[in-house]
Amino acid sequence: MSEAGENSPHLDRKEQRQAAAGAPMGPLVIHEIIRAQGEEELDRSLNGLIWSGIAAGLSIGFSFLAQATVQARLPDTPWRPLVSGFGYSVGFLIVILGRQQLFTETTLTALIPALTRRNLHTVLLTLRVWTVVLAANIAATWVFAAIAAQPGIFPGSTMQAMADLSGHALEGPFWHTAITGGSAGWLIGLMVWLLPSARTSRPLIIILLTYLIAICQFPHIVAGSVEAAFGVFTGHATIGDYLTRFFIPTLLGNAAGGTILAALLNHAPLAGELSAGKADR
Repeated sequence: MSEAGENSPHLDRKEQRQAAAGAPMGPLVIHEIIRAQGEEELDRSLNGLIWSGIAAGLSIGFSFLAQATVQARLPDTPWRPLVSGFGYSVGFLIVILGRQQLFTETTLTALIPALTRRNLHTVLLTLRVWTVVLAANIAATWVFAAIAAQPGIFPGSTMQAMADLSGHALEGPFWHTAITGGSAGWLIGLMVWLLPSARTSRPLIIILLTYLIAICQFPHIVAGSVEAAFGVFTGHATIGDYLTRFFIPTLLGNAAGGTILAALLNHAPLAGELSAGKADR
């Protein structure tokens, strides 16, 4: 069989480089890119994780605000969520393209080094990143929700749309929220896996997958925290409601969805090749 692509004898050196640049990334290359990102997260200082997590929690609040703003300006029709759902993507675009620390994204990237090394020290480092980023994200969402809940800051129609979104975040039974939260974690994990090879299509991938989360009404632990905390600040829910009807089931679902995607679908098929590569070296 004749050689093709970057090794093709029919191309000069410049054309071979162009062919190599245009070739799709293999799964091992994508795995290595995400593993390297995870290593960077594990090596970050405590202050770096905290401030990046706070920035992400505040930025993700714009998903709530943008979705409510668009919804408030649309007629109350069955297709309204299909349009307002695009607003949900705004915060994720800011966070992911701005390289801020978001818990569901970190769930996957910080886990890959632990799955690769398989030692207690790396597992503890991964748990450290998860804990710090989640705490910083959630604290910042409460700050955003507290500001958004103040009367007179946003128009009445936007406040009503925020209240509607908040009510939905807290209305599902525990296991329904956990299961649908698993779908959100899965989609965010899938997005992380797609981004290295997306190149200039990165914004489109982020928009499409987070839009799907929005229109399917899958709960996200950070974006949904702004909605649920808004309900607490406006008196429509208690802290107990926040914890038992949103936070705990959504956290379980998101973490399980992202972890299962990373472990079963993305790392496990490559484990043999990774081990063989270590042995060769």
